[in-house]
Amino acid sequence: MDPFTNPFRELLKQHAVPLGTWLMSGSASTAEAMGCAGFDWVVVDMEHVPIDYKDAHQILQAIAGTRATPVVRLAWNDQVLVKRALDIGAQTLMFPFVQSADEARQAVAATRYPTATDRSGTRGFAAMHRGSRYATAPDYGKRANEGVFRMIQIETPEALEKLEEIASVDGVDALFMGPGDLSASLGVIGNVADAKVQAALKDAAARAKAIGRPIGIVGPTPEMVGQFIEWGYTYVAIASDMGMMMRQANAFISALRPSLAKAVSLSVY
Repeated sequence: MDPFTNPFRELLKQHAVPLGTWLMSGSASTAEAMGCAGFDWVVVDMEHVPIDYKDAHQILQAIAGTRATPVVRLAWNDQVLVKRALDIGAQTLMFPFVQSADEARQAVAATRYPTATDRSGTRGFAAMHRGSRYATAPDYGKRANEGVFRMIQIETPEALEKLEEIASVDGVDALFMGPGDLSASLGVIGNVADAKVQAALKDAAARAKAIGRPIGIVGPTPEMVGQFIEWGYTYVAIASDMGMMMRQANAFISALRPSLAKAVSLSVY
């Protein structure tokens, strides 16, 4: 693929709703497995996972051999963190906890090199890195801006009130609702199924659709994610690699407990 064609942007052009998952293990081999499993996109989470940029670099390399498109969630809306993510080859970035249009503009500026006609970009330039395909991508400095896709996370009632204002910022490509932090902000931390949280999420989808802006979300179960799709979410994710592993591990353990207990009772005699 052309290095200046963003793969996530191409995903959104397809008829089906793109399905993703979160990568919480911080493992390159697990990331590769999730990419091979059939997910359309996977989130390399640098906000809540103890990985550094060397780890993220290797995880992106592992995902590159699969059909999945990587999305790097930054630890914060910080110019230096953005620059390092882009230099290791991230093309699609998720910015957590954006609260205003000004913060969204800051995020966009950090992803752009300044140009002859637009000096607002603040990304620092280096020629030799994975993002430029080690200086083999022609005209990288001039064309890199067009290959970046920016997801802005809305995670509080205050940000939700400003949804249209945030979405209208030039360079904001999509919105993403953070149901976990939203539940905390609404006083029901961790309970994304709460009626208040669900009402806010439904409202966000309707408002994004009204202004023609893509909006995504993550949910814990197929049933809830299916509901999000019915509400009009443009792209969705389900659970995480660790979540799915723990859920299946718990199911196996629960299924075997009766047999284990029976074996112990028989051995007593």
